[in-house]
Amino acid sequence: MRTIKLGTSSLEVPVLAVGCMRLDSLDKPEAERFVQTALDEGANFFDHADIYGGGRCEEIFADAIHMSPSVREKIILQSKCGIRQGQFDFSKEHILEAVDGILARLKTEYLDVLLLHRPDALVEPEEVAEAFDRLESAGKVRHFGVSNQKPMQIELLKKHVTQPLVANQLQLSITNATMISNGINVNMENAAAVDRDGSILDYCRLHDITIQPWSPFQYGFFEGVFLGSDKFPELNRKIDEIAEKYRVANTTIAIAWLLRHPAGMQPVTGTMNTERLKDCCKAADIRLSREEWYAIYRAAGNVLP
Repeated sequence: MRTIKLGTSSLEVPVLAVGCMRLDSLDKPEAERFVQTALDEGANFFDHADIYGGGRCEEIFADAIHMSPSVREKIILQSKCGIRQGQFDFSKEHILEAVDGILARLKTEYLDVLLLHRPDALVEPEEVAEAFDRLESAGKVRHFGVSNQKPMQIELLKKHVTQPLVANQLQLSITNATMISNGINVNMENAAAVDRDGSILDYCRLHDITIQPWSPFQYGFFEGVFLGSDKFPELNRKIDEIAEKYRVANTTIAIAWLLRHPAGMQPVTGTMNTERLKDCCKAADIRLSREEWYAIYRAAGNVLP
């Protein structure tokens, strides 16, 4: 699979990350087959979080991949921490404790990437910096990033954190593209012109932070999948038309739309279906034309100014 550099790091990663949030919905043979399919497709970057399945997803993954030193050196592991029941927590104590739990469940001695999950209103960046330093010096985490954060929140962390923040995981899909739309509708008096995230797309491009779009097939906040939905007839007609041209599935085109953006994004898949995962991976070999990209954008209901 085609690869990119993750942020400013030297870490070479596939253009797709395999999301493991729903891994606990599979039995052991299914989980083994899913993980092996990802590896066969060259998608060896696996995205986790300590809250996925209450930690079970990480345990299931380690068993499904038959974790060992030889297996570990062939894969890239990312996990996230900071969400607790009823609160967010970026305290030093919680970050350190959470990472130890993640490593134990994944049966590994280190994470390639750790992301802070959802902004903590009570964050003390000095504590985050101390936690990152301890994790890095102990060899437990090699690279760091954030999730769902806007520019000034990242700048606040960077004031104290010495490690580069290499990734920012953000919700983005064809139907959830406000970070793209506000950049197109500059100086317009319409809803699409509202900057809801501090121009995070441009910020990440300026600072070489890799955007990892999550829920690439969802509309709303987990309201459903737009592919095949009767709520988006024009969008589905256009995607199906382009999919037929490239002789691929509609899933492939939805991912290819994200990959076509010059920001060099790394979409996070969420499917547990091996065939759909293969369809996602095919997007790495497709480059939509400018005309196709904009046709899909407009078919989603976006109006160019």
